[in-house]
Amino acid sequence: MRIYKTASSIVVLSALAVDAFAPLARSTNHKIDSIQQRLTTTKPLAAFINTNEMSPRNLPPLEEWSTNAGIQKVEGLELYTEDGLDWQYITTADIPQGTTIMFIPAGVCLSSSAIEAELNAASNGGLAAAVDQLGRIGGQNSIADFYLFVKLLVEYEQQENSPFAPWLDSLPRLYYNSVSMTEFCYECLPPLVFSLSRLERVKFDNFLDVLKKVDVVSDYSKSNTEVLKWAFNSVYTRAYADKDGQGSDVTVTPVGDMFNHGTETDIEVYFDEGKNAMVYTTRDVPANSPLRISYGCPTNPSFLFARYGFL
Repeated sequence: MRIYKTASSIVVLSALAVDAFAPLARSTNHKIDSIQQRLTTTKPLAAFINTNEMSPRNLPPLEEWSTNAGIQKVEGLELYTEDGLDWQYITTADIPQGTTIMFIPAGVCLSSSAIEAELNAASNGGLAAAVDQLGRIGGQNSIADFYLFVKLLVEYEQQENSPFAPWLDSLPRLYYNSVSMTEFCYECLPPLVFSLSRLERVKFDNFLDVLKKVDVVSDYSKSNTEVLKWAFNSVYTRAYADKDGQGSDVTVTPVGDMFNHGTETDIEVYFDEGKNAMVYTTRDVPANSPLRISYGCPTNPSFLFARYGFL
């Protein structure tokens, strides 16, 4: 999701500075040691978080995790699914325009600048070398996303010990976008969709190429295409960029990433000066309605198909 608009008048949920996610200290010695101990393993990891595309998403633990993490939601905001695969937020109560319906503390948000500092503190230069190579092969505009990609791999390797584990386990495994296509699928695409899909695939291939230099990810993860596709798709289908209060950061907002796309939208995401994320309504939303956000221009369905796998 790439969002560009700015909040105007919003009703804030709470003025409290939530610090419930304190265990997420960005750089601690024990965390660096834990990362370094995993680097050379080529053995499969315990499958607490199974990235196989046929594995079900695990949503029940997400509610308790989000509460403990300091994420606040208005009454009536509920996760809903019709098929057990696609989950989205709906409201069971009327919500006026300009209401902040969700608050995600900065300590929970995964911002590329904070992740860059955290991972570089754990790296012995391999991450910087990978980023330098990514820039030299034409991936300069993807560097922020690359930091998030590496971060998800690091958290995946911690499995149930990751402070993000319940959220990671709630993410989709099955995608129909360009990175998940076979060569036969590409041959069936119209020219514009083919071109855009190939661009997305090149980003993924570039990430895999430079990932070889990264010294905070194990050899097992580097060679596991299933895990790599899951991490890449999780970043590129769930990140926000270029929001006020966020600067040039690209940010993933756990739980705040569970809103579906709509041509007619009901919500937007705003980052305050402290980089807390707030989701607010842009119009009156009646009870029993989905809450939709824009993933991209609806007049360019080819992009939506290439990145997200739908038209």
